[in-house]
Amino acid sequence: MSAAPESAPLAASIGAKAAIEVAGVTKRFKVKRRREPLTVIEDVSITVRRGETAAIVGLSGAGKSTLLNILGLLEVPDAGTVALFGQETTTLPERMRAHLRGETIGFVFQQLNLLSGRTARQQVAAPLLYAGGRALRQRYELADAALRRVGLGERLTATTSSLSGGEQQRVAIARALIRDPRLILADEPTGALDPKTARQVMDLLFETAQEDGRGLILVTHDHVLARRADHVYLLDGGRLSPAGDDLQP
Repeated sequence: MSAAPESAPLAASIGAKAAIEVAGVTKRFKVKRRREPLTVIEDVSITVRRGETAAIVGLSGAGKSTLLNILGLLEVPDAGTVALFGQETTTLPERMRAHLRGETIGFVFQQLNLLSGRTARQQVAAPLLYAGGRALRQRYELADAALRRVGLGERLTATTSSLSGGEQQRVAIARALIRDPRLILADEPTGALDPKTARQVMDLLFETAQEDGRGLILVTHDHVLARRADHVYLLDGGRLSPAGDDLQP
């Protein structure tokens, strides 16, 4: 009986033109020694269609990570709606939100959270362990295919410590794509990389999003990188608006 409720949100994604549609989202946090809650995100609206890419820029502390957590269904806004492939998510129980998040969203973060001592294959296969229904051999076959896709076909059994920074980031991307997500969220994915490696990593993310009809939302301080996106937004004082002409692609 539990399978039907979990499958219901995913059914709404079929045919939806928008990967994600956010309307009037506001998020507040309680702060010690402050009578009123602190508004971090205020009345934010953004729509990213399938195959589109969007970049969000802003100063440190502007609320970019909080907004990305809301877009990724990791946090629930205090007001507003977040529709993922046509499914409104803010009123769903956490169990269903987690299921929808795991099935449709791939996360790529600057802090890669790779496990020490594990091989690239093991790192990438890890999300499939929680999905269930696949034997270890099948999980590794899918992980190997994802690693070849990001150019690491010869590094399948390399451990984290033996991988370069760029290779580690590619492992993180392969891990984000292993469950074939329809929306990719990337938080400063090139912040710790040299310019050449950063360009290669972003080439891969943009190509994956555009060729496969996924949505890509990128949070970055790099204005050159931001200009590659179809749309560029500035988050300032908790409010999101189209960036100036100097940042628009």
